[in-house]
Amino acid sequence: MFSLKKLNLIELHPARLLILGFGILIFIGTFLLMLPISTQQGHQLGFIDALFEATSAVCVTGLVVVDTGTTFTLFGQIVLLALIQIGGLGFMTAGVFMFIVLGKKIGLKERVVLQSTLNQFSIQGVVKLVLLIISLTVFMESVGALLLAIRWSFEMPWSTAIYYGIFHSISAFNNAGFGLEPDSLSKWVGDPTINIVITLLFMAGGIGFTVILDLWNKRSLRKLSLHSKIALLVSFVLNVIATVVIFATEFSNPQTIGNMTLADKWWASYFQGVVPRTAGFNTIDIGAMMVPSQVFIMFLMFIGASSASTGGGIKVTTFALMLLALWSVLTAKDNVSIFKRRVPWELVNKAFSIAVTASMFISAIFFLLSYTEQADIQLILFETLSAFGTVGLSAGLTGDLSPAGRVLITILMFIGRIGPLTMAFALMKFSEKSRVKYVEEKILIG
Repeated sequence: MFSLKKLNLIELHPARLLILGFGILIFIGTFLLMLPISTQQGHQLGFIDALFEATSAVCVTGLVVVDTGTTFTLFGQIVLLALIQIGGLGFMTAGVFMFIVLGKKIGLKERVVLQSTLNQFSIQGVVKLVLLIISLTVFMESVGALLLAIRWSFEMPWSTAIYYGIFHSISAFNNAGFGLEPDSLSKWVGDPTINIVITLLFMAGGIGFTVILDLWNKRSLRKLSLHSKIALLVSFVLNVIATVVIFATEFSNPQTIGNMTLADKWWASYFQGVVPRTAGFNTIDIGAMMVPSQVFIMFLMFIGASSASTGGGIKVTTFALMLLALWSVLTAKDNVSIFKRRVPWELVNKAFSIAVTASMFISAIFFLLSYTEQADIQLILFETLSAFGTVGLSAGLTGDLSPAGRVLITILMFIGRIGPLTMAFALMKFSEKSRVKYVEEKILIG
């Protein structure tokens, strides 16, 4: 009777259904990656490493404990791509698409979970949105793969170039950061085509399907929804500031961009500036960057991408609402407004709840990692924020993590993909809304 009740609760509540779905997908991926056919001879993965890689793929993070190109066979790499694609879209989005293909009816429960997965305000039109998302994903990944294949065909056989194009296009659009080269994209640090195509792919995936479809339908910045305007504005400002900060802090660093031409310095700064909000590729050695650069990257990883996207973090709209709320308090305003629109306090409270919950999960894992890992505290914090933001950038600690450390990072990648508030909801016992209102009394704060 107890297990039946628990099962019904899991089936009914979207937060727990999301966790169950992603969990099942991760363990399927773990099993497949442990098969001898998935790895090169002499590189077979144990359970913890396979779990880490599968979680990183499903949660579109990009942190790896083994080199993707030399460890996995073609079968293993295709498994990773499938996990990245399903994880990026969301297992419910992929599942509903299969239902549609098979002619199955999409019920109310599935629509409610889709609403939660896609961060929509209502269940109206979510099935249509799924079809648009699938179409958009296929189109953008195909264009990206073609452009990358053409570029790489100049230095490798066409068959290899096509495969490289497909792999990196899917990985970039889904903000996964998995690459086939040991040093990610460092070979092409100053290559305009690689820099532009890869960054456009992960920025498109990171800005969110809602924003892209809004741009497509409205065709005018003035007519966009408030969510789209905030997401685009904050993302643009963060990208510009990040590029300038990386350029300034790394300009004379001989281990990163110090010995490059001025043009290559700007390309490297631009790439490293826009990548921390959850893509995971790199064109310079992250571990060799100056401390101020790494600290700023940590800040960007915590913010993350946009809502209803393939990225992680607390999201740019959450960050924007927190800043707007702070401004309202400092200017003694009784509401939060922007672009001549007022934002409900309910959303502002949710934004702060997300940030606080995220900070609590990060702090807990960071504390445990500081106990299990014999490494510099800065490296541990960097790895922790990278895992939470599902970014995949590493300052060099990932491969040296202890088994306990790999499990902890795996857990945090999962929390980052599900969302801190969703995870908190799933862990709590649900009860009916209380009708009791107690007497109000003030407390001292600040």
